[in-house]
This record gives sequence, C-alpha cells and structure tokens, in this order.
Amino acid sequence: MQQSIDEIRQQFLQALALIKTTSDLEAVKVKFLGKKGPLQQLMKGLKDVAPEDRPAVGKHINDLKELMTTECDQLEAKLIAQEESQQLAHETLDITLPGRKRFIGRKHPLTQAMDQIIAILVGMGFSVQYGPDIDSDYYNFEVLNFPLEHPARDMQDTFYISPHILLRTHTSNIQARVMEANEPPIRIIAPGKVYRNETITARSHVFFHQIEAVYIDKHVAFSDLMAAMDEFLKKLFKQDIATRYRPSYFPFVEPGMEVDISCLVCKGAGCHICKYSGWVEVAGAGMIHPQVLRNGGIDPESYSGFAWGMGLERLVMMLKGIQDIRLFTENDLRFLEQFTAI
Repeated sequence: MQQSIDEIRQQFLQALALIKTTSDLEAVKVKFLGKKGPLQQLMKGLKDVAPEDRPAVGKHINDLKELMTTECDQLEAKLIAQEESQQLAHETLDITLPGRKRFIGRKHPLTQAMDQIIAILVGMGFSVQYGPDIDSDYYNFEVLNFPLEHPARDMQDTFYISPHILLRTHTSNIQARVMEANEPPIRIIAPGKVYRNETITARSHVFFHQIEAVYIDKHVAFSDLMAAMDEFLKKLFKQDIATRYRPSYFPFVEPGMEVDISCLVCKGAGCHICKYSGWVEVAGAGMIHPQVLRNGGIDPESYSGFAWGMGLERLVMMLKGIQDIRLFTENDLRFLEQFTAI
C-alpha cells in the first residue's frame, strides 16, 4: 500500500509540472482527486489492510490528499494571475469614448398619479386608509345597502372566490370598517385596486384603481361635497376645469350623482374616449345613505357625510391624453418611458 501511495504522489507531481493553463489544472484535479481517481481507490483499499496498520496507512493517504489539494490551490492562484495579466496586456481602453448611459428607473404612471392624488387629498385634511382586495360579501355589498337582487352582486359583474368571498368591486369596502372603529368626525381616503367582470376595451378593464373619499361629521351638506370635488379637480389638473354633475343612483348614497369633466383628450370636440360626447365620467358621489351610517354604528340623526369614488386610470388618461386604458397593463417600455412625471 505504501508503494502505491508513493507512485501516485510521483505521478501527480509529474503531471503538475506539465500544467500550463487553468484548464490543464482542472483536468489533473479530476484525474487524481475525482470520484474515480486513484486517491479514492486507495481509500477503498483500506479495508484490505491489516487492522493494526490501518491508522498509519490512512494517515499517509490523508497526507497525500492534503498535498495534492494544497499544490493545486497554489498553482491555480498563480495561473489565474498570469492569465489575467496576459488578458490585460492585450486589452485597450479608449478613454475618449463617451460613457455608457445609465437609465434611471421610474415609477409606473399610475403609481405616480396615485401618489400625487394622495398628496393633494392629505393636504385637504384627509387621512389614508387601506382595505383588503379580497373581502366578504358583507363589507363589499351588504353593509353598503346593496339589496340582494342588485345586479352588481351577479357573477356577471363580480369575481367570486366562494359564495361569500370575492374580489372587491370598489374601495368602498373600507367605509364600514372605519365607521366601526372610529367616532366622527371621519375624513379618510381609501386608494387601491378594484376588480369587475367587464369586457376589456379602450375605456374599461377587469381591474383598475379607485380612490374613495369619505367625510362624516355634524352638518355635512351636499354643498360641501361639490366644493371639495371642485377644489380637488382644480388642484389635480392645475386649472379651472369644466365639470358636470348628473343625478344618479347608488345604493350607498342618497342623493347620488355622477361627476363628469370636459374631455381633455379631444378638448370637448368628441372622441372615442368620451364616446363623442365631449364629457368623461370620473367619479360617482353623493351623501352617505342613512342606512349605511347605521350599519357602521353612526347615528344618522346626529351625523351626515359624503363619499365619492374616482377611477384613477381615467384621470391619468385625461391628464396625459392617453386614448387606451389597456396601455397601462401591457408593460410596453415605449409607453412607460414617456412618463418621467405626471
């Protein structure tokens, strides 16, 4: 066994002396230190050595392995240094060439717009509250005074996960939670994604973003709602913008209205975004229904309030003259790179 160890050591040193590159070294390491190499064969042969000689023979084998490993590591460091030096000797660098431009990352245009809108409304005295994207039928519909037969509860409009669990169809699902946990005055906004089972077109999508605003206090009037809405739109668009308020029905407000703004894409002339009417609906709003206040634990005889829900995508489409809502979700860099700021 000792003779075999000496022969393998001699063969290894001879092979090591012929190495010129790191590739040669890797081949030698595989040959002598690999699973099928002579060193492994020596270890397997220990079982045939007399028990009293095994400790000594095993030490010689381990010494040989340590020698091989050390020699290989030292030679590898030397070869790598040589190869790097040779590579650098042949490389040239033209310091007159212009530097490589680093492209700065930016937020998605919807995120930029959401941040801006939140900042405006916080500046108007609202605080920010967030609700779950997956919610119960109770908080999404029942507590908001939706009757059982209301079409919005139907599978045609709502994505149901189970009979009583769904993807929220509006950020109004935060209203009752805030009322249950807080005493008036309440002045909050609830931004986030909402989901509706609709046909995807240039004007609508199956998921989009909303900003819910709620204000509850004593003596809150319809005039407060209109004043807050006009002030918000003026701050957002940085100009006096034509608005139109139309009576409408929503189960959770009474009276209710829809808010239109003059289409900024076509300047009111008519286009497919505004359905050639010159106006674009941006919000549903109204005075909070007394039953909704009761469901949230607030006495409607003592308090009143208003609420509105706005679609973020349509606001950004108006701000930037975008004519297709689908562009926001297609992740086309040619589109996204245009928005350094909203």
